[in-house]
Amino acid sequence: MSCIKTVPVAIAIIVGCLFPAIAFAHNIAGGDADFVTSNAGAAIGPFIYLGAKHMVTGYDHLLFLAGVVFFLNRPLQVIQYVSLFALGHSLTLLTGVLANISVNAYLIDAIIALSVVYKALENMGALQSLGRWRPDTRWAVFVFGLFHGLGLSASLQELNLNPDGLLINLISFNVGVELGQLTALSLIVLVFALWRRHPGFNRMAFTSNTMLMCAGFTLMIYQLTAWWLNA
Repeated sequence: MSCIKTVPVAIAIIVGCLFPAIAFAHNIAGGDADFVTSNAGAAIGPFIYLGAKHMVTGYDHLLFLAGVVFFLNRPLQVIQYVSLFALGHSLTLLTGVLANISVNAYLIDAIIALSVVYKALENMGALQSLGRWRPDTRWAVFVFGLFHGLGLSASLQELNLNPDGLLINLISFNVGVELGQLTALSLIVLVFALWRRHPGFNRMAFTSNTMLMCAGFTLMIYQLTAWWLNA
């Protein structure tokens, strides 16, 4: 049980060390970018791999998912919320690329960072004072999922995808995203399940969500600053 006590500290260390990677969570670069740019025709396996890799290294997505499942202790609840998130980002990922919907990647990533802040504040009980004006948690997850999908879409559009095999490659990429999400989420849910057995979970939960909120704010400020500098 002693390892569970270190969870908040571990979260702080991981978030701090990964900020450089978090800042570029939506970028497809290096050999992956070269492959996507030069590829013509259907490439199901490679695009599934790229989608899974993109999600597993997409720390803003993972931070949001961690916030979503933080207090969910029933499998059906986890499935419901994650399905809404997956539906949201799948819709905008596919339609964003196919309809060539142009968005500013910095602003979209700032909204994605805001989703992390929102979820942390909700977990901390900060939205209770809104009463009946408080957003429905399920709808909030779905709506933020739409923005997460736009972030994925913007990342792909930057690479000027070849129209030959575009649809099947997009579907393959999205399947990979879901597989990567399932893999990462399984680990997150397992960690939280073990952590909830610790008697100090509720006390440590507030501190952890405070760190989650700070991570979201930091990422949002970074993206807004980058947008302003590149305007």
